Amino acid sequence: MNTPLFTRTDATLGEFSLRPVDPYGDAELLHRWVTHPKAAFWLMQDCDLAAVEKEFARIAADPFHDAFLGLHNGTPAFLMERYDPAHRELVGIHAAEPGDVGMHFLSAPTDTPVHGFTLAVITTVMEMLFDDPATRRVVVEPDARNTAVHALNKAVGFEILRTVSLPSKDAYLSTCTRDQFLATRGDHR
Repeated sequence: MNTPLFTRTDATLGEFSLRPVDPYGDAELLHRWVTHPKAAFWLMQDCDLAAVEKEFARIAADPFHDAFLGLHNGTPAFLMERYDPAHRELVGIHAAEPGDVGMHFLSAPTDTPVHGFTLAVITTVMEMLFDDPATRRVVVEPDARNTAVHALNKAVGFEILRTVSLPSKDAYLSTCTRDQFLATRGDHR
């Protein structure tokens, strides 16, 4: 369970890797992250440890949803969720196409931020998603008020399609194709 499924080396910041979340073994760490004030857009502020365990156990059992713990130079540093938008989150809101993959990510709260870290995290997440040849487009639905993530999404190639109303937020439905992502990396295949 602790074996990385994907690893990427950032020229400036070092190694980033992702492994599946262990719903019980990682619960205390994830609870600290998702209930931190900086994680307000994750919508788990009021969850206790048991609720976090239950949520990540639910995700682990769901054939259309996965959670991954991200490591930076071997230390837990971010969280990523991958979901099938034809079956989760955006059903009835987004006309999912073959090859669409939904994504959420969260950088761990820190008192010592590192310049460029969150951009390196989302780049790693996007590289992992596009490492699967079946992935044609990544779909996200960040809270319309989350200006920091909108800037990061734009930096890796996301295009806002429209504002949508979800049960817990108004969100910017956004997509990024493989070509859009590669263009931001200077790769024009």
